[in-house]
Amino acid sequence: MIEVNHLYKSFDGVDVLTDINASFHEGKTNLIIGQSGSGKTVLVKCLVGLLTPERGELKYDGRDILKMDKKEKKQLRVEMGMLFQSAALFDSMTVLENVMFPLNMFSNKTYREQMHRALFCLDRVGLVDAKSKYPSEISGGMQKRVAIARAIALNPKYLFCDEPNSGLDPKTSLVIDQLIHGITHEYGITTIINTHDMNSVMGIGENIVFIHKGIKEWEGTSKDIFTAKNEKLVDFIFASDLFKKVREVEVGQGMNNHGGTVAD
Repeated sequence: MIEVNHLYKSFDGVDVLTDINASFHEGKTNLIIGQSGSGKTVLVKCLVGLLTPERGELKYDGRDILKMDKKEKKQLRVEMGMLFQSAALFDSMTVLENVMFPLNMFSNKTYREQMHRALFCLDRVGLVDAKSKYPSEISGGMQKRVAIARAIALNPKYLFCDEPNSGLDPKTSLVIDQLIHGITHEYGITTIINTHDMNSVMGIGENIVFIHKGIKEWEGTSKDIFTAKNEKLVDFIFASDLFKKVREVEVGQGMNNHGGTVAD
């Protein structure tokens, strides 16, 4: 579990995050959502140690990253997996070499052990047959799957995903969502996903934190969203006509299940 307590972050005297309190749970897909410029990316950068907040606590299973020395932070980063928005694969390396890269950099495994682990991870994402290909020779969706394999190569306790469905078609996005969700539950990872994708929110949002103008406005599950009273959240989630209709149906079904009618 990752706990954020009374977190503040500002740039040039302008507050970007104000008194953020949130919990990201082990073995669940935790989503951070919000409009562009809301501060959610800044929050993720604080979580992984790329930015230092002015005040607050960032606890990884009780360990406050803001109070760690360099050695402790280095060890914690080995426990983190990162899935970047663009996949960020090395063009000059094969798929297998890309997945082996963090093992070579941060583990004491032999070359044979590294290859065995990398092949295991590629098998988990269904891409063993592509191990000898280069990133330019595979599709965008396959690149994301390779990036997931690389992100879990070190068997991380914490997995951070930045817009994992960016640039993907809806069908491929669903595959990526289900893959991340499955791996999270299978290995008991604390997974944090920074996303704009409402399909991801509704599909795998087991714990959702909504940030608006640097303030945490709401926290709950995808099911809770349909009955949420927070106007800023409702305006953000149900901005499109399609999702407005979905909400009307869900709310109506909920009322019927309690003996009422939509008209009530």
